[in-house]
Amino acid sequence: MTVDSIKRIRNFGRAVAVEVGALDDSFLDRGRPLGAARVLNAIGLGYEQVSDLRAFLKLDTGLLSRLLRGLEAEGLIETTTNPNDRRGRITRLTAQGRVEFDIYEKLSDERAAATLARHKHAHRLLEAMDIVTIALSRDRIVFEEVDYASDIAAQCLGAFAAELSNRLNVEFDLKKSGDPELSQMTHPHGAFVVARLGDMPVGCVGVKGSGGTLAEIKRMWIAPAARGLGLARQLMTAAEDAARALGIDTLRLDTNSTLFEAVSLYRAMGWQEIDRFNDDPYPDLFFEKRL
Repeated sequence: MTVDSIKRIRNFGRAVAVEVGALDDSFLDRGRPLGAARVLNAIGLGYEQVSDLRAFLKLDTGLLSRLLRGLEAEGLIETTTNPNDRRGRITRLTAQGRVEFDIYEKLSDERAAATLARHKHAHRLLEAMDIVTIALSRDRIVFEEVDYASDIAAQCLGAFAAELSNRLNVEFDLKKSGDPELSQMTHPHGAFVVARLGDMPVGCVGVKGSGGTLAEIKRMWIAPAARGLGLARQLMTAAEDAARALGIDTLRLDTNSTLFEAVSLYRAMGWQEIDRFNDDPYPDLFFEKRL
């Protein structure tokens, strides 16, 4: 790490602290500092168990307790014993707290819009923010199987198609690429795995099956801002694990040699090149792996 790199990181930290109002005694002019407002926001987002709240905000027990007591004194939250674990506590917004949460949401949205409006190339700013957000929160990325027809799956598939259109310099059409039927990507035939950070999808992969012991890997995608973190290998491993759980012992996939990062990964993970096995117009390389 060079001296210049460290200076740039520190300059970035100072700029963000000022921009988000971290130094203000009254965050967004609502009468309480950022710390208390952030706790209120997290509770409103669903982090109601105090242990989950502490982990999500990365706060020590003493500081979180003080912030919770302050919000309770304002009548914004109420804390009760967890009925399923007498050692735990649950905190929820009161009606007044819900009003305050909604006000913060509106003001925060307005501040975000104003920040973007000041930048000539807002999309570049957003791309940079995504990279920073994922880099700083990579330990919170979760992998889970979702419905192939779900909203988060649709977001992933839309981004997947857009990127392939750009990389292959064609209008990539999911249907022409053998878009799987819903039943082929759900149990007991297949699965669809998404990597997400909160509600932000950062990757996906599908196992397309038909009930036999042979299936295909489909729709492997990693968000550009999340590359270089090892997520592709983790997703492929998750897909292989899902396939084994379904009784599948052989997987196939197709890809295009233009996608050299993916090709390198497949070979490094033990996939063997085979002859073409479909009439999909987009791929020019075909692989197989026995599990």
